Formats: sequence, C-alpha cells, structure tokens
Amino acid sequence: MKRIAVFPGSFDPVTRGHCHVVERACTLFDEVIVALGHNTNKQTMFGLEQRMEWLRASFAHLPAVQVDSYEGLTVDYCRAKGANYVLRGLRNGGDFEYERTIAHMNKALWNELETILIFTDPEFASVHSTIIREIIRNRGDVSPFVPEQISIPV
Repeated sequence: MKRIAVFPGSFDPVTRGHCHVVERACTLFDEVIVALGHNTNKQTMFGLEQRMEWLRASFAHLPAVQVDSYEGLTVDYCRAKGANYVLRGLRNGGDFEYERTIAHMNKALWNELETILIFTDPEFASVHSTIIREIIRNRGDVSPFVPEQISIPV
C-alpha cells in the first residue's frame, strides 16, 4: 500500500520552514500532497491562485510532491485522496498543544488517520507566515524567510 501524507495549510505565504518539512517528509512517504485548505477563521493576504503558483514553484524539484487545494474537513480530503497520514510541522511548544488537539479530533473523526509531527530545525523555529505578512505590510524584505522560487514585492 502506498504511503500518502497530506500537509494541509493556508501557506499565506509558503515559507522556507514549510519547504523544509516537506523535503524531510519525502524520505518517509511515497507521496506528499501539499494541500492548500480554506480556513474559514483566516483572512488571507494572498489569493488562492497566487499561493498555488508559489507552492507549485517551491516543490517542482520534488517528484513525490503534489500540490492541491480543498474545502471542508481535512479528514474528508485525506479519505478522498487515500491518505492515511496528516503531516504537520512543529516550531515550539505552542504549536504542539494546538496540533495535539487537532490530531485528537481528526482521529475521533476517522480512526485510520495518523498525524505525523516533524520538528523544524532551529533555524526555522521563528519563521511564521503571520510574522512574514507583518513584514510585508511594513515593506520589509522577506526573502530570507520564503523559498527562493517566489518573489514578493516590497
């Protein structure tokens, strides 16, 4: 059976930390689906098509990676894609508490779904899309924090 993992997120914008997690996951799974989800609680800075384009460019060098988008529950998306794993990156203890809650809820919704947590390397621990958006709003240079394949005008 093929080992398929879904890495869900809003990727607003995609960061070097996201890329690092996906690259490491490619050594563990046959296929990694980077799935841009619509989170009703988030107001995005960048449109869906822009974020999809950035994801495709960022992962073009990884043949095991697919880029997709979805609406609804991540559990339902995973089931539809035949994925038994949800992949998440952890930067700190706060991330752990949040991800643990979501993992327990996903498991309650579909017992066959496992959440795999990958700790980011220390150099990515402070890289957060929310902070990057704030830097962008204030016309700062975000190039050290986003993949080299994408360009965000200052």
